[in-house]
Amino acid sequence: MKITKERFENTGRWIKRNARPLESALWSYHFEDLNDEGVIKCIEAFQNDDGGFGHGIEPDFWSPYSSPMASWAAGQILMDIEAKPELNVVQKLVNYLEHSYMHEKKMWPSVMPSNNEYPHAPWWHWTENVQGNWSYNPSAELAGFLLHWSPPGTSSAEIGWETIKDAADYIMEADEMDRHEINNFQKLVKLMSKQETEFDSRINYTLKHTAEKVNALAYKAAGKKKEDWGLGYTATPLDFAEHPEDSLSMKFGTLIDDNLDFYIEQISNEGTWDISWSWGQFDNEFQIARNHWKGILAVKRYKILHSFGRLDV
Repeated sequence: MKITKERFENTGRWIKRNARPLESALWSYHFEDLNDEGVIKCIEAFQNDDGGFGHGIEPDFWSPYSSPMASWAAGQILMDIEAKPELNVVQKLVNYLEHSYMHEKKMWPSVMPSNNEYPHAPWWHWTENVQGNWSYNPSAELAGFLLHWSPPGTSSAEIGWETIKDAADYIMEADEMDRHEINNFQKLVKLMSKQETEFDSRINYTLKHTAEKVNALAYKAAGKKKEDWGLGYTATPLDFAEHPEDSLSMKFGTLIDDNLDFYIEQISNEGTWDISWSWGQFDNEFQIARNHWKGILAVKRYKILHSFGRLDV
């Protein structure tokens, strides 16, 4: 089962008409011209003077103020287009991450008090002890960003290593973990592959051992029954294995093909996927966020389908 050329073009038209300019630029980057200038211009619109990001770049909270979580969302996109360290938008982001770091906790705050002043999903509501719900989401991945974009030995790089040391201890003691936090650790392991020797010398566990633990948690967290996929936040195999060369793709076996078929079966006539969650509050704003998510999901899932050879274009 493959996505037809007609369906692919239909999705492209929907993206250009209805998605945010950011997702439209990402669609063009991945499926048309590999031009990153449009993506960079769009992402800069969400960046504040302090180098952090806000303004609803993560559609489930709309605070305009900089936050590590919104900056993580931006960082993921910059990684996606292989943004270089010398780019101004990247340098400003690194500076923000260095200055927003909580040295005493060796991580970044995941939810900010300013979220409460603007439309947001209930899980983004700030309370005094909310950090315990989030742990190393997104700190594990933010640390990887710093090491990827910072010269060795700089203060920002050392913050990255300090975070990773504690994060590695944390994950090695975990029996289970939220899908999003697992994804953070997956990205960290991938980013550290170019610094494996230093990782092994600095951290209490080897990168290979750490990656094996991350994979074990991911396999455990993935829903193995097709009827459960698409319900709420139920994780699917493709939430953890987005490319045939990912180490988990072989372990999931035929579940990968089932998941790819599921994506194709679930696509709407307009060429998009709806989200499986709701806010239960701020109803008008949620409908806007929902549309933004449809654009995000379309880009992400078409990238996955393309990597597994499921686009007949």
